[in-house]
Parts: sequence; structure tokens; C-alpha cells
Amino acid sequence: MIIRPKAPSTFSMLFSRHGSIVPFIWGKVLFTVAIASAVSLTHGTLYHFKVTLTTTPFSLIGLTLAIFLGFRNSICYDRFWEGRKLWGELLIVSRNLARQTLTLTPGIGHEGARSRLYRISAFGHALRHHLRDSDPYPDLQRLLPVEEVTELMGAHNRPNRLLERIAHHQASLSASHGLSPILLASMDEQISRMSYVLGGCERIRQTPIPYAYLLLLHRTVHMYCFLLPFGLIDTVGYLTPLVVAIVSYTFFALDALGEQIENPFDMHANDLPLGAISHAIESNLKQLLDEPVPPAPLPDQDGILL
Repeated sequence: MIIRPKAPSTFSMLFSRHGSIVPFIWGKVLFTVAIASAVSLTHGTLYHFKVTLTTTPFSLIGLTLAIFLGFRNSICYDRFWEGRKLWGELLIVSRNLARQTLTLTPGIGHEGARSRLYRISAFGHALRHHLRDSDPYPDLQRLLPVEEVTELMGAHNRPNRLLERIAHHQASLSASHGLSPILLASMDEQISRMSYVLGGCERIRQTPIPYAYLLLLHRTVHMYCFLLPFGLIDTVGYLTPLVVAIVSYTFFALDALGEQIENPFDMHANDLPLGAISHAIESNLKQLLDEPVPPAPLPDQDGILL
């Protein structure tokens, strides 16, 4: 996610590279401008044949295409926002479960509380790596015993396996500290909500937008931008490359932006800062244990926080 100032200047909004979609589409835009320049030089003549197109079909197609791109981007943003809500819920549930562990079982001792809260903290890191297909070992080995880390690394779904371990250790409180079934059920409800977060994130990640729908949009956007110079040459003349550059930038950018935020758990500049959120969970729980809090991750030189 891009960390930007609350009141960015007009200059920075127009010329900033941070988070811009231009690096992903500049080749397509330049190719379209090159076609527009060739059409301008030949005045729309192709092998001694004048291609006669007016702006009318492009106006109709462009309006329809803009509606479909907006609809697709709205769907992608819904996925992005749902992912953010799920991770926000994970933060809340982790705090709740940690608070219940400390307050409802006062005789658990510091080491017992520490092992359980560390295990809850590890779940956020395990989920982040699970969604990004990255290696969770460095984060897990900081928070869990070596034998447990070894067991988790051999599991196919590490967050789900870790949830089972969390539930097992919370249930042991009933026998060892006389925790009533009602209070144990309250803790188990928080663990069930963590499982809901895991399933919701997996649903977003493993269910892409139907390929046929994306293929139709991609093809229509490219054909529209490549043919647009022939419809503009008789009306705007040698300004055709400039107009085509603006229109193609808009359509290609909307198409690429929707593709980026379709999976909000990825590592693009506009994706969710899962590293910062999982760090916040760990920091909050370590504060409850009165332990030193690790330094918060900072944005890189481009203001991007992942």
C-alpha cells in the first residue's frame, strides 16, 4: 500500500511515480501512439485505401467500454475492501483472544500466557505467508518452539494447522485451571472467527474473476485503442497522437489497475500492507505481556508499505 501525505500537492499528484500504473502500461500506450503517429503521417491511408471511420462508433463503444471497465473495477475494489475488513477483524479477534487468555485465567503464569499469545501472533504471520506463497519460517521460529515450527512447515495449510494448535492449548486451560465451559466456549468463538478470516482470504485469493470476462475486456480495450486513430484523423488532424495517448492511458490504466487489486494480498504497490498488519498484531500482544515491541516496518523509498 502506498503511504501518501494527507494533502498531496497538485504537482505530486500529476507527476509522482509512486504507485503509478504507468510502469505496467507504458509499452502499450507507446505502441498505440506510434500507430496514431503513422496514421497522422499517412492521413489514414492504408495501401492507397482511405480508411473512413467517424467518431460515432467510437463514442458508442467507448461509453459501453467505460461502463464495463468501471463495473469490473468496482468488483475488484470490493474484493480489496473485503480483504481489508477480514484482516481488520483478525486484528480485533487476536486482541480479544489474548485479553481473555490473560484475564480469565490469572493463574496461567507468565510463561503459559507468553506461549499462548506468541502462538496467536504467529497466526497473522502464517496467514500472510500462506496468501503470498512466501516462506514463513523466519517469523515462525521467532515465536514458536522449534518442534512446533518443524511440524507446521510440513503442513499443507499452515495457518489452519496453527489454529488447531491454538484451540488445543486454549482447551487445555479447562482442565489445568478450571476454566468454565462457558468461558471456554467464548474463547473458542474467537478461534472460530480466526478460521472464518482464513477461509474468507482463501476464497478471495483462489476465486479469480472469470477468465472469459477478462479476455473480452482485454481484447475490446486493445482493438478500441488501436483503431481509434482512424476515427480521429479527419477531426483532430495532427493532434491525433496526443488524444490517443490520453484515451489509451485511461483505458489501459483502468484495465491494469483492476487486474492488480483483484488479488489484494499480492506484493504490488496498491495491495494491502499485510506485513504491517501482522506486525501490529504481534506488537499489540507483546504489549499485553509487557515485552519490548519490535520496530514497526517502514515504507520504502517510494513510500510503499507491504
